[in-house]
Amino acid sequence: MWEEFEKQALMAGFSYPVGIDEAGRGPLAGPVIAAAVYIPESIQIEGIRDSKELSPKKRRALYEILVRTKGIDFGIGVSSPQEIDRINILQATFEAMKEAVSKLKHKPDFLLIDGNQGPLIAIQKKCIVQGDKKVRSISAASIIAKEYRDDLMEELHLLYPQYNFAKHKGYPTKEHMIALKKYGPSPVHRRSFAPVKELI
Repeated sequence: MWEEFEKQALMAGFSYPVGIDEAGRGPLAGPVIAAAVYIPESIQIEGIRDSKELSPKKRRALYEILVRTKGIDFGIGVSSPQEIDRINILQATFEAMKEAVSKLKHKPDFLLIDGNQGPLIAIQKKCIVQGDKKVRSISAASIIAKEYRDDLMEELHLLYPQYNFAKHKGYPTKEHMIALKKYGPSPVHRRSFAPVKELI
């Protein structure tokens, strides 16, 4: 079942179906990240699931396998908090998706995108609601995007330790909200998001 959508694409005559997913649409701080992933039919990796269904340890292990396995093609796109504020989170997500596709070693001919809409891009695509639970390449993209973003938030934690980004990754937890009210927004907070906007 995991490869059903990719197999349908191959049977329809496409040769390079790629899964796309994002991480970080909900946080109040940090970038939104998208990943695009092509996994050849011949490569089987046990345990790939939606990143939200995996333990941090298992997710990290799968991330390392995905980015190091020869034959797997992946690209990563990043939209900064400033870009999110400038064009809104949905459009910034689409821009990150387009960048992720452009970073692939080979140009895909079919895109499988998590969600009910995708970016304007001149490649045939299929949007799949809860695709990260249904499509192997989208699940792989969710893992790569999540781990890559978590690493970036760890780096931002070193720059702005008072917010404890390493723990909550910018999501609006109680601890984050208390720090935000105490210290005000950092340069990496999304000023267009209501809880941050109210403090400016």
